[in-house]
Amino acid sequence: MCLICGWVYYEDLGLPEEGIPPGTAWEDIPDDWCCPDCGVSKEDFVVAPL
Repeated sequence: MCLICGWVYYEDLGLPEEGIPPGTAWEDIPDDWCCPDCGVSKEDFVVAPL
């Protein structure tokens, strides 16, 4: 989840419009990836417990 805007990445959905297929684990997202809503970097995300 993005700490700035609250956008959530769901591994089971992926982000196909950005070339990230469903089932892509968070740790496999490139380090230079940015939040699609507010543009902050991956380091501004936190992994929420299930």
